[in-house]
Amino acid sequence: GCASEGRPASASSGTAGNGVARPVRTMSLAQWSLHRALKEGRTTTLDFPVEARRTYGIANIEYVNQFMVGKALDDAYLAELRGRCAGEGVRSVLIMIDGEGDLGAADAAARRDAVERHAKWLHAATALGCFAIRVNARGEGTREEQLDRCAEGIGMLADRGRDAGLAVIVENHGGISSDGSWMAALMRKIARPNAGTLPDFGNFKLTPTEQYDRYKGIAEMAPFARDVSAKSYDFDAAGNETTIDYDRVFTVLDAAGYCGWVGIEYEGKRLSERDGILATKRLIERLGVKA
Repeated sequence: GCASEGRPASASSGTAGNGVARPVRTMSLAQWSLHRALKEGRTTTLDFPVEARRTYGIANIEYVNQFMVGKALDDAYLAELRGRCAGEGVRSVLIMIDGEGDLGAADAAARRDAVERHAKWLHAATALGCFAIRVNARGEGTREEQLDRCAEGIGMLADRGRDAGLAVIVENHGGISSDGSWMAALMRKIARPNAGTLPDFGNFKLTPTEQYDRYKGIAEMAPFARDVSAKSYDFDAAGNETTIDYDRVFTVLDAAGYCGWVGIEYEGKRLSERDGILATKRLIERLGVKA
């Protein structure tokens, strides 16, 4: 059921284009939406829960580990952050992990090292009350070699996550991970109940010149999804995203019965981060996603 594995409880809300009731999906705010402000020092991770609730009216948040470097095992820091969430009535959904080694590295020792480096973030996710960490499927070699190695590394990490009561979910994040059929095969090979996908609406660049079909890729990953990233870049006068057909994406999610989180991840340049987040929020609210 949708209420399991940290997903919000399901009910019906809003209608799809065909008049069929849509499942309730709950929005979250991905910290990457504020990456410019964070990198420029205009805000911090400790400010994030307060900002999410007071500026955006969003009560669920998704962290990015590069804005918490050195804090994975810092219990005082994690307790302070959790306290700020509690004070605002904000729930921590997950932590996105980058820069901790390739879980599909060709060398077995390098894979094990990447698992260990990722595993410390399981501690942080537990301390913050998250349901998951988000990882990348990266490696080198043929399609099959990458499948085998990523399945081994992510499977090992998922076993560690299971012991902590956490899911380990994989985002399409460039390269072979932007191939939806490969990602579906990866999930079948990992075959752990606490492993899943995090389809990002935007990340379908296989190579610098080659794109995977966005809607096909989302459809292939959606049956395994525990969260999705509502990536956005820009909006037209009617409030529609100009790169991604959100109506079409949500029809794909409906078909898969997806009823988990929808994380706002504004990455555009024209609008300010604040205006981009709010524009994305208005768009997904129109599609039945609840704040």
